[in-house]
Amino acid sequence: MFTPFQNEPYVNFAEPDVRSKMLAALQKVESELGKTYLPVIGGQHIETGQIAVSVNPARREQVIGYVHEATESLAESAVQAGREAFRSWSRVPVDVRARYLVKVAALLRRRIYEFSAWMVLESSKSWLEAYADTAEAVDFLEFYAREAVRICRPHPTTDYSGEENEVMYLPMGVGVSISPWNFPLAIMAGMAVSAVVVGNTVIMKPAEQTPVIAAKFMELLEEASLPPGVVNFLPGRGEIIGEYLTGHTQIPFVSFTGSRDVGLHIYQRTSTPQPGQRWLKRAILEMGGKDATVVDEGVDLDAVAEGVVAGAFGFQGQKCSACSRLIAHTAIYDALLEKVVERAKALTLGNPASPDNVSMGAVIDEEAYQKIRSYIEIGRSEGRVVLDGSGADASEGWFLAPTIVADVAPSARIAQEEIFGPVLAVIRADDFDHALAIANDTDYGLTGALYSNNRAHLERARHEYMVGNLYLNRKCTGALVDVQPFGGFKMSGTDSKAGGRDYLHHFLLAKSVSERW
Repeated sequence: MFTPFQNEPYVNFAEPDVRSKMLAALQKVESELGKTYLPVIGGQHIETGQIAVSVNPARREQVIGYVHEATESLAESAVQAGREAFRSWSRVPVDVRARYLVKVAALLRRRIYEFSAWMVLESSKSWLEAYADTAEAVDFLEFYAREAVRICRPHPTTDYSGEENEVMYLPMGVGVSISPWNFPLAIMAGMAVSAVVVGNTVIMKPAEQTPVIAAKFMELLEEASLPPGVVNFLPGRGEIIGEYLTGHTQIPFVSFTGSRDVGLHIYQRTSTPQPGQRWLKRAILEMGGKDATVVDEGVDLDAVAEGVVAGAFGFQGQKCSACSRLIAHTAIYDALLEKVVERAKALTLGNPASPDNVSMGAVIDEEAYQKIRSYIEIGRSEGRVVLDGSGADASEGWFLAPTIVADVAPSARIAQEEIFGPVLAVIRADDFDHALAIANDTDYGLTGALYSNNRAHLERARHEYMVGNLYLNRKCTGALVDVQPFGGFKMSGTDSKAGGRDYLHHFLLAKSVSERW
């Protein structure tokens, strides 16, 4: 039906034509700043009078947009609009539902620089990080469309004389997707459309820090003529509408990507039946990480340093997959530390909307800024600060440069707690066994990397390194849809494997049908 899935390629911003396209997109987006965006319920754009302001983290006086926030009553309206739309949407043939996603992907691909520019401004992503985010959103749309066609056919069973037997998959109803600010387009879009393409309807609740990019995606869905009520756009405060929806008796599933604390709260909410509830809710949770890069002796230290710095400080370390611990064999510890510090010093810090195409922008908001600075202070008492990024000029935006703390104990707070910022803890290991034990000694199990030329060590890591995404001889960030299905276990989530071939089953009910002739 469709051509085989292929990941959306990246571009090289050093090429003049590519660079000019990005600069033009930034100019276009900046001319559209300051507009007002409304919740969309059942196809209706609704003013609430409760207005939140989205600002540029790298230039705090620059308003990205004004967003009307939803209330509990509007959340209830969204539930009912989703339930009403589900009656017809669930019976739309899967081929047709898939075509909606492919159309949205085509629209997004045509505007890939524009949507990337929105993220450069609203989330302070570098050009490459923003482009990769948009490309991943395209990938989710294209991949889930094809997967739905594959999955949503009746599955054959073993022949049994005198009967017809099949296993079919049914959508569940109206669900909630609660998305994060760090991948404000890719994860937000992927969480919503994955449930929709298999016949569910969705209430799409974006992160409070990045509602405008979500509103722009909602505009794409409307442009693709997705029926009203299939996706309901509900910006607002998590403690109000998120709390209301996750406990709602008519919501059978909740998709969430965000912090461990909020994820555990949602897990508890969804696992406790409410009066009148007829479903055991499903919680599809992607939470935090305390990801490590383990470095064995006898490896190319320049290649390792490049991977560590990219993994630790890409998008200011604001990724659940970011390298926040470097665990190095004692034989190469000092030499590697020197190379990592040297590379980190070379990173450029500034407003990513500038023509300079800087390496690092600002952290997302003041709360994140203050939290990261507090961890840097903790690091001073838990190790040796060899690179201090806390003194960056934050007069215009929430800027923090890379911070590297060496000689950290494995049990230290900065080696155990998720910081979600550009702070790297460096830990010395006596040998490979010691390094692997340190890597696994955390509540989290999301991503991890190992650099080694020892085949026995690499094979042991495949089985003993307890993370959902393991990378051997490469950095621990940058998972691609259907190349590295993403998701962790332990306190990192339900190992849902977004962008993988099992993912859509989270939003389906299996039904066995037998007819005797």
